[in-house]
Amino acid sequence: MIKRVMTVVVVAAGAAALALATVAPAGSSEPAPGTAGSSVQSATPSAPATKQPSAPGSAASARVDESTTPATPSVPSATAGTPSSSAEPDPTVPPAAADETTAPPAGATFSEGFDTPAPAGGAFAATYANAWQPYPDATGGKYWSSLVASAHDGVMDVTLDGAHGVAGTFGTPTDAWSHVGGTFSIRAKASGGAGNGVAVMLWPTSNVRSDGELNYPEGQFEGRPTVFHHSMVPGHEDKAKSIDTYVSWHGWHTYTTDWVPGQYVKYYLDGELIGTVTENVPTTPHRYMFQTGNWGQPGHLLIDWVATTTN
Repeated sequence: MIKRVMTVVVVAAGAAALALATVAPAGSSEPAPGTAGSSVQSATPSAPATKQPSAPGSAASARVDESTTPATPSVPSATAGTPSSSAEPDPTVPPAAADETTAPPAGATFSEGFDTPAPAGGAFAATYANAWQPYPDATGGKYWSSLVASAHDGVMDVTLDGAHGVAGTFGTPTDAWSHVGGTFSIRAKASGGAGNGVAVMLWPTSNVRSDGELNYPEGQFEGRPTVFHHSMVPGHEDKAKSIDTYVSWHGWHTYTTDWVPGQYVKYYLDGELIGTVTENVPTTPHRYMFQTGNWGQPGHLLIDWVATTTN
């Protein structure tokens, strides 16, 4: 078993300070793709501060150690903290089936394994209408899910073409926006896509950011998947506790968020606890979603499966 160090920090306010500030929702202007039983809405999100997000830990990300005590950390091996630098497959070629495929956890309230092939161009959204609620195409001039989201070989394939981002919510049209606590898991990897990234998150159904924003995994694909557990203090939502996974995006990993409203949020990597947060724990309905940007190098974000278990 590879051991890991859990790092807890605070990210300074400002869109440029967050690794994927241009991917994560920005305040209450986040587009709201419907609520339970309603039609899709398409409010325009606020413009990103820069088109190219800065990497975690860069000069643009001033961070301050926090005094709270994290879960007991372990020490990584000499090589565990550095993602593999081996050559990547050609990112312009759609990857093959999910190697080392695993099944969603038993007893999930909702799960989707993307076993039915569906090409991009609208067929994917139609095929998975009870599992995936995309933002309307052209939302914010950035998201065009119908053009680049497909399913093949048992995976959801988001083509990263540097021009079309993807954003949407996992779940059925009636239940996706009503999560108040539960366990949320996604098994994913990336190929190529340097300069782009993804933010998988629990986002408040109210679209009020101070109701709580739990981002995991999040980061640029040339970096490492990271937890960003955001402040719920109005005006300070850009501050976040950060927990590093010390793994690469370029291998299959399962990322799980276990949320007990008002008590704690536990974050797991491949079934191993990497951190527990007991402050800024949401108590209101949220939705489980992800966003990619419309910039960066060619590549693919692959999702083997997604599963949620609500309380």
